[in-house]
Amino acid sequence: MAPVVGKANPFLASMLWRRMKLRSIVGGRLFHSPAQSPAGDPEAATIAGKKFLETFTEEFEIGSRKMSLETGKIARFANGSVVLAMEETKVLSTVTSAKSDGSRDFLPLTVDYQEKQFAQGVIPNTFMRREGAPKERELLCGRIIDRPIRPLFPAGFYHDVQVMASVLSSDGKQDPDVLAANATSAALMLSDIPWGGPIGVVRIGRICGQFIVNPSMDELSLSDLNLVYACTNDKTLMIDVHAREVSEKDLEAALRLAHPEAVKYIEPQIRLAAKAGKKKKEYTLSMVSKETYEKVRNLAESPIKDVFTDPTYGKFERGEALDNITKDIKKILEEESDEEGLKFLPKTVDTVRKKVVRGRIIGEGLRVDGRRLDEVRPVHCEAGNLPVLHGSSLFSRGDTQVLCTVTLGAPGEAQRLDSLVGPSSKRFMLHYSFPPFSINEVGKKVGLNRREVGHGTLAEKALVAVLPPEEDFPYTVRVNSEVMASDGSTSMASVCAGSMALMDAGIPLREHVAGLSVGLVSETDPSTGEITDYRIITDILGLEDHLGDMDFKIAGTRNGVTAIQLDIKPAGIPLDIICESLEPAYKGRLQILDHMEREINVPRTQDGRNSPRILNLKYSNDAIRRLIGPLGALKRKIEEETGGRISVNDGSLTIVAKNQSVLDKVLEKIDFIVGREIEKGGVYKGVVSSIKEYGAFVEFNGGQQGLLHISELSHEPVSRVSDVLSVGQVVNLMCIGLDVRGNINLSLKATLPGGGSKTYSAIKEQTPMKSKPVNNVQEKQEKEKKDDKSTSGSVDGLSPIVIRSAAECDEEEKSAALRKIPKAKSCIDAKTLKIGMELTGKVHQIRAHGLVLDLGGDLRGMYRFENGSKRDFEVGDEMRVKCCSFSTKGVPVMSLVQQ
Repeated sequence: MAPVVGKANPFLASMLWRRMKLRSIVGGRLFHSPAQSPAGDPEAATIAGKKFLETFTEEFEIGSRKMSLETGKIARFANGSVVLAMEETKVLSTVTSAKSDGSRDFLPLTVDYQEKQFAQGVIPNTFMRREGAPKERELLCGRIIDRPIRPLFPAGFYHDVQVMASVLSSDGKQDPDVLAANATSAALMLSDIPWGGPIGVVRIGRICGQFIVNPSMDELSLSDLNLVYACTNDKTLMIDVHAREVSEKDLEAALRLAHPEAVKYIEPQIRLAAKAGKKKKEYTLSMVSKETYEKVRNLAESPIKDVFTDPTYGKFERGEALDNITKDIKKILEEESDEEGLKFLPKTVDTVRKKVVRGRIIGEGLRVDGRRLDEVRPVHCEAGNLPVLHGSSLFSRGDTQVLCTVTLGAPGEAQRLDSLVGPSSKRFMLHYSFPPFSINEVGKKVGLNRREVGHGTLAEKALVAVLPPEEDFPYTVRVNSEVMASDGSTSMASVCAGSMALMDAGIPLREHVAGLSVGLVSETDPSTGEITDYRIITDILGLEDHLGDMDFKIAGTRNGVTAIQLDIKPAGIPLDIICESLEPAYKGRLQILDHMEREINVPRTQDGRNSPRILNLKYSNDAIRRLIGPLGALKRKIEEETGGRISVNDGSLTIVAKNQSVLDKVLEKIDFIVGREIEKGGVYKGVVSSIKEYGAFVEFNGGQQGLLHISELSHEPVSRVSDVLSVGQVVNLMCIGLDVRGNINLSLKATLPGGGSKTYSAIKEQTPMKSKPVNNVQEKQEKEKKDDKSTSGSVDGLSPIVIRSAAECDEEEKSAALRKIPKAKSCIDAKTLKIGMELTGKVHQIRAHGLVLDLGGDLRGMYRFENGSKRDFEVGDEMRVKCCSFSTKGVPVMSLVQQ
């Protein structure tokens, strides 16, 4: 049978679609591409025509980075689509607009930013193996795009607009957020949607005092400044800053560098729009007529002035009075059947309010609540108001109130980040929550809120700059910011409350961080749009934020700025006014810092009641396997019984406990299973396993055994060991050294207070172990017989334990008399043997570089051959030697005595 691949399929050859000539698209137009077929070749005529896609490209360079804008190849059905590339990173941005009548009083602009894992050749590590809900980073990047483009839509344009930015490929070297913002500007320029752009967005970093334009991710990790700046040709639109205490002077220099660099993005967009841009469509604008506006203004202006000139009104009293004014005007319009007036009534009344408030601030220098333009609202601070928590604080500025709490956790509890660029985890988190009751409303809490994520990240950036380094403070830190009442700048109040809560938790911050918001009220020339007069106001209210031109949030320490977020409502503000706003923000910040430092100015000391503990221990892999147990069962049992947490990483063991008592319980469990490295002077908890007439054997430190001699039981004389100890009793013992054979010598009296009648009672207070395994009794007894033969000769120079009978001591005395050693020193041991003492030793063992000498009383010494000379020695030879030193292990080093 012939192979299938070698035969033509007559069915496929006869299919209709094989004989069709496909159409191609060029420059948005459709046409047939003729098939070039040789005469007499029927099969060649069935080949489809080639599709041609006309693309337009603009290449340019900014900050030594080559970039390109491309349109016409991808997403051709969108109102506008652009691919912006920087090296191997490419971002696609598309814009579309709904074909509706736009009958509403706001702009429904939606911005979605997506980072899918295919951009780096990775399959998502999720159950469904696909991306889920937007991550925090995606929401934040969407805000970076939204904030500068929103003010440039024309007044009264209320049609649905959607922006979708997607990362097509990422080399991990560049952050795609700035690319997405510039690509969106270019896409809006190409589209038929009315928009007042283009804009340019640039990132500025600083390393060792040198500013860097469009820094890479590696450079950004070394930078003390991360500035994202957006502007038109002559005005600022958006600023976002994360810094490490950068001074206002340096920050102004960075802003003035960023503006001309951002403008470089604008010209390529204009050239691309000239090549491939669409004609802007005519859209219906929701605009109130001049007659209707004047009518409503005449009815509302006077009563609104009365409300705004009375500083005794609170937030809700003022709001209720303004609502009553609107209701009264509505009744009048209903009586007159003015449909247009009723339709635009809320928007028109809001415009009148705006004019009254702004005119009073510019003309009289007075604000709604009666404050001066540079005056900060009254501040109230409390730290440690919830003592059960790790850290807490309550911060109030005017009617704005925020409660912050701090929770400390293990390093393994750090948040894992699944993004294309940046670190894989973060150990400091600030979660901001804005419940409906904070503004006296009824609402529903569902999912991640873009505003909450943005405000929380701003406060997080402000505080992370003053945290101690991870090697000095390994905890994972979570700050919860709960807005209790809102009347302006709750994100900056979260910074202040968070700083105090961190100090209340005992975290050694370098400096306190505070923040406040600066606003702007301006008058413009209607014909040119230029600002003719303006006032900068410090610590704005929620109403001033709504009716003003700018919300300039600035947070920092006494030394410099740590975070900034600028949002504006008009189509740009001159950079000079932005830089001028830094000075009143600094003065207001110092006033708030004074209040915070009076409440708490140094980190609180940790106490055993509510401060968590973290301890890192090093063990061998075998010891860690014993601790974890089969399938981690033993580790889970310890965690359940103690309440602590154990994590294992690269041969190290990290213990996280709620307080010191929990840590002690975990260590006790681990010591009995694994044990710790025995150190002289270390105190260990052990169990008496057997009692002898000369002392007791104690099991401790993961199954190790040590000898507790009768002389080390108490500061008082003890006649019988059983009077003090009993089998199974739990005691705290100190290691006082090791003998020559490596046996562990323990002391109980070293852990007790000085001698006195209370010594016995202190020992008796030790509680016996409730349950003791008995299946290894014979094995322990055999081990005890071996340990009974252990004698001293302390390795650490401490007093060893020598166990001999009276007959052995008599025999030693006779031997000492033959060697002419005084009887006072007949029983030689490491305690009585001193440097310079002469005695007779026997050759016990011959080695390559020296001899092992028997000095009597089971005490061994060593003799090294001098100058490499090796004499003939035999085991048993006696030689006169003198103690000249001790080795690091406490073994006497002997030298020959010249006869």
